Amino acid sequence: MTTVAQENLRLAKVPAGEIRYARVGTGTPIVLLHTLRTQLEYFIPLIAELDATRFELVAVDLPGHGRSSAPGVDYTAGYFTDAVEQIIDQLELSNATVVGESIGASIGLALAARGNHGVTRVIALNPYDYGRRGGIRRSSAVANVLFTAILFPVVGPVVASVGAKDVLRRIMAGGLYDPSALPEDLLDTLHRCGSLPGHARAFRSLMLNWRTWIEARASYPAIKVPVTLAYGEADWSRAAERDSNAAMIPDARPVELERSGHFSCLEKPGKVAQLICEAA
Repeated sequence: MTTVAQENLRLAKVPAGEIRYARVGTGTPIVLLHTLRTQLEYFIPLIAELDATRFELVAVDLPGHGRSSAPGVDYTAGYFTDAVEQIIDQLELSNATVVGESIGASIGLALAARGNHGVTRVIALNPYDYGRRGGIRRSSAVANVLFTAILFPVVGPVVASVGAKDVLRRIMAGGLYDPSALPEDLLDTLHRCGSLPGHARAFRSLMLNWRTWIEARASYPAIKVPVTLAYGEADWSRAAERDSNAAMIPDARPVELERSGHFSCLEKPGKVAQLICEAA
């Protein structure tokens, strides 16, 4: 893994907060939205697979993630969708393909359901819109205990602020078909940024608002743009949950990513790049 060049990093001030993003290349805009508890560096393997003379790549740090600010608000699905919509509007992006993983995929689908004028297609990778109290509990026994405890009063804020790197490694490894696909330098970056002021509180708020990600599914039938709905073979979602989304999204193109888990942009960046090239 390499770093994002400093000259490609920017900070946008929008009503939802200060949002860090990277902007690379020219051509058709591709908006990259990461998973919960990661950040724009998550997409470095994918960016390396894409032609920067064909695509303008805009990778975003969602609020409370990476180097974006962590305002004292409720971190609902609607709040994240508002934040990304504000970025798209401020950067005056049009004819954009939104490529999202996990909550990023759910945000992309919600934007399309809103009829956002800048979004003309969505590639939704492992959308995070299922599971009792949030699907991340399916990652591992450790994740189930941790993300249940984080909801409790008093003890929850303490659990959220405990940033042990080994715990983060185990949780992320539970979302990979091949745990060796997790780059150590990405893990270091995630661990470091997760300890920034307000980020633990923001993450706990995201988890407390888990229902909003499931409720957002109700808007999917309103989507009128092409959608590629891709799931890793070993994603946390279950077959019935995947089929339900495919049925709700008009004319969705279903794809299964072989030998991949929840973090497909780490495990299968070449395949994801192929999906982008086919769709854009």
